[in-house]
Amino acid sequence: MVAMRNWLNAMALCAAALLTGVAAGPGAAQQAKTDAAPVLTLRGDETPETVRKLVDALSAGGRKVEIRIAGKDEPKSAAAASAPAGAGAVAPASKAPAQPEDETPAEAFWDHFVDGVSHGLGAVPRLAQLPEAWRLAWAQNRNGVSGIPAGWRLSIGLVLAFAIAGLFRLATAGWFARRLRPEGPEFTPRLIASSWGGLQDLMTLGLCLSVLHAVRTMWLPETDLAHMVLRTAANGIAIGAGHLILGRFLLAPGAPERRIMPLPRAERAFKFLACYGVALPILLIVTVSAQHAAGPAAVTGLFALAGIASTLFKTWWFIDARHDLAALILYSAHEPGPARRAIAVSTGWLYAVLAVVIWMVGNAAAMMEGGARWAEAAALTQFIIVLAPILAVGITSLMACRQAHAAAMGQTAPLSLAVGHALRAAAGGAIWAGGFYLLARLWAGFLFGVSSDQFAMLMRQAGGVALLAFGGWVTVVFLRSFFDAYTPKPTISLPGDEDAVPHDHVPSRLATVLPVLRGVVLAAAIGLTVLVLLSRLGVDIGPLLAGFGILGLAFSFGSQALVRDIVSGFFFMLEDAFRVGEYVDTGRLKGTVEKISLRSMQLRHQSGQVHTVPFGQVQSLTNASRDWATVKFNVRLDHSADIEKARKTIKKIGAALLEDPEHGPHFIAQLKMQGVADITDAAIVIRLKFTAKPNHASMLQREALKRVYRGLIDAEVPFASNAVTVKEGGGKSAAAAIAAVPAPTPLVPAAE
Repeated sequence: MVAMRNWLNAMALCAAALLTGVAAGPGAAQQAKTDAAPVLTLRGDETPETVRKLVDALSAGGRKVEIRIAGKDEPKSAAAASAPAGAGAVAPASKAPAQPEDETPAEAFWDHFVDGVSHGLGAVPRLAQLPEAWRLAWAQNRNGVSGIPAGWRLSIGLVLAFAIAGLFRLATAGWFARRLRPEGPEFTPRLIASSWGGLQDLMTLGLCLSVLHAVRTMWLPETDLAHMVLRTAANGIAIGAGHLILGRFLLAPGAPERRIMPLPRAERAFKFLACYGVALPILLIVTVSAQHAAGPAAVTGLFALAGIASTLFKTWWFIDARHDLAALILYSAHEPGPARRAIAVSTGWLYAVLAVVIWMVGNAAAMMEGGARWAEAAALTQFIIVLAPILAVGITSLMACRQAHAAAMGQTAPLSLAVGHALRAAAGGAIWAGGFYLLARLWAGFLFGVSSDQFAMLMRQAGGVALLAFGGWVTVVFLRSFFDAYTPKPTISLPGDEDAVPHDHVPSRLATVLPVLRGVVLAAAIGLTVLVLLSRLGVDIGPLLAGFGILGLAFSFGSQALVRDIVSGFFFMLEDAFRVGEYVDTGRLKGTVEKISLRSMQLRHQSGQVHTVPFGQVQSLTNASRDWATVKFNVRLDHSADIEKARKTIKKIGAALLEDPEHGPHFIAQLKMQGVADITDAAIVIRLKFTAKPNHASMLQREALKRVYRGLIDAEVPFASNAVTVKEGGGKSAAAAIAAVPAPTPLVPAAE
């Protein structure tokens, strides 16, 4: 579910960027199509009247016409004449300025960009002609000639559509309100509640558009300006409402309890969407309607102003949302590395720069030959750079949700986890590769002069290399995930953990061996992939293999101790002598195995020291943590103690320990008295023993001693004492015996 939230966050921010970039793309493309100079090629035998009619037709809307005169061998460019609509004669031919031979493509692009901006801003004064042109075009409406005028029909239709949609929303408010309250704070209830809200919004929008379609069909059947304005208004309402529906679904303004995208500034993000959702339909209706009424040339300045405003808005939005984008990218990784942090910091700025670059391309395309293709490429680039992250993050997040659900159901096999990670990597990589392919396909011809046939040949040559690299990358992801799934989690015993109950889990033999081989297998996979790629690129890898062989031979002779450690460790692993988490004794050092590498192991002593022991120095090894452990300990009783009573008491204590829910599961054989081990002058020594799991033996021994001591005291079984009792054999009292001792004299020493 966390991965699903990450996808929804990415979808919201990137979809906002996508919808924001819609306005500039079509405007630039339309301007480029409008201002692209049509080419008129003459054979040389046309009459002046024919030429005049052709020029008048091609120069409608103030477009420039490029006239070429084809000779016998090759066509030669004539002039680019500027002929306004309705001109009575062809403008004198003048030779078009040729691009300097020493001018770089960057300089040529900058010149075209400056010319495009100047041309667009220069057309702004012509916007004053729009009201008159609109009046003339509106007077030609065929709808409303009789009866209700077209303007009233249009207004009534809009009011009627909004009124019916509002009534529907009021009628269903109570029914949807009960379902808009999530049943809990978890992600799934909030997603269900937001989905009900989205369904209500979509039904309201669908009803509004249906009413508008019915009004256009019945009241404005003729295809005229009024019909076109209502159709454009319906499209604009759909686009603007899409922004609001998306924002309400993800951000839930005013209802944080069902918000499924926990952005730090969710309300601010919704305000951005709402502002753009209102401005975009207005801009779309005005520009498209004005173009139909006055022609493309009259709205060139409007497109220029709209492009500047849209670019400024996008730049402001991306810069303002840079921290949200960074938090989103960092939040999708548990431990983000330096590369991910750098991407997170630069994503907002990168999108802002791309918005400016695309706007520049749109303006330059207006003054370039074939500029419409440049504008279309720029508009498609906006979609690709936004849709590729949405699809990649969305699909991988959905797959991650399925993996999380499987893990919650207990299906956490290492192989299934590794396959899931590999499939996620393959799906995301395929989407990114497709995006890069489309970008290369769009811009290869413009930037490098590559034709379609050349690009296809290049793709065939590079396709094999890319496929091998992609397969190697997916393989490395699979192997890394597989090894990581088997790698035991490090557990370090702290000084205060002596009384803590140790866990019963000891890694399996495979889980112990695979992490040791992780680095070797990954290095081999990467090295093999690199060699195959070099071979595919035409590099002779024979000398490389020979050089690596000689280097390995020299390394083995110069590092015999290292080779001995590696070989010894291999046989230790093969014989399953120890595993991570087991307590071993190597003769000189002992402790719990914390880490195993290719040439050594690390032991944690009870005192906290960490010993690194090379395998080659281990002559013998004792494992104290395998299968079971029998603990024997002695108890000293007084000579007057009842041995049988002590045996029965200890047996009851052992049975009580077995029934204890905390300690009982760790016993294999219960505590019992083995018998009298020794009789000394001061005590009778009895021996107790039990069998338990190795990791719990010390803890169970301490608990057994505590209960035996308390149980024997309660049973009045005396323990042995170190006190010395003096007795006189004749039956005299102790005081009389002491009095019978003669006093010391200088010649006779005191009796001892």
